[in-house]
Amino acid sequence: MRTSGAIREDISTAPDGAAEAIHIENLHKKFGELHVLKGVSLSARDGDVVAIIGGSGSGKSTLLRCINCLENPTSGIIRVNGEEIRLKSDSHGNTVPADRRQIERIRSRLGMVFQSFNLWSHMTLIENVIEVPVHVLGIKREEAIATAEKLLARVGLSDKRDVYPAFLSGGQQQRGAIARALAIQPRVMLFDEPTSALDPELVGEVLKVIADLAREGRTMILVTHEMKFARQVASHVIYLYNGQVEEEGPPEQIFGTPRSERLKQFIRNIG
Repeated sequence: MRTSGAIREDISTAPDGAAEAIHIENLHKKFGELHVLKGVSLSARDGDVVAIIGGSGSGKSTLLRCINCLENPTSGIIRVNGEEIRLKSDSHGNTVPADRRQIERIRSRLGMVFQSFNLWSHMTLIENVIEVPVHVLGIKREEAIATAEKLLARVGLSDKRDVYPAFLSGGQQQRGAIARALAIQPRVMLFDEPTSALDPELVGEVLKVIADLAREGRTMILVTHEMKFARQVASHVIYLYNGQVEEEGPPEQIFGTPRSERLKQFIRNIG
């Protein structure tokens, strides 16, 4: 994992030979006069687990949404698997995708898990998991179902395959959402505070699934407020403050010997 506030040369392979899965360079995002991201740069190699921490309004979720093309950055560079997302200005001066087909291709490499599960309520759990593989990626239904059943077993939900989301607990819904994200066989998993909407007693079951993915070598970028979890599973931690990378490094440095006074205060406050 490498991060830097300065623009650097593009590399598709890190010095240790690991391929670069995500590359972000000098990213800015404005919503009108509100400047949310102010020159964020980072990269994640295959197998990295990057935890992004910071207070409310620091830009964490906006950063993830820019990576997944749910928000268009105002300026900067995003590369996924070496492919740069192409942007242009529309007639109103807003930044928009230059090629919608490219955006669809980029999204097919990224699995996104949101705070609020976002399962389709009119579909059973297994129907949720196979929807994108069958109707977007063109995978045969029988093959998609076989894969979905394996994924549901992987997250401990084999017995819930034909249950509708309304009859699942929050933890079960979020584990189902993880299975759905994995069904597209993504290059990178993006987690946007996946436990923030859960009751405390349900948090552990979701964190266990994510930890298992980390142990498998799955490349992940994780926005989280679970500091103990971030310290245990992350290979690299980024602390965002006011839309900028205030400090970054391995978890033992960030949580053990932080340099920034803001980071020290943040860690004290979250206890």
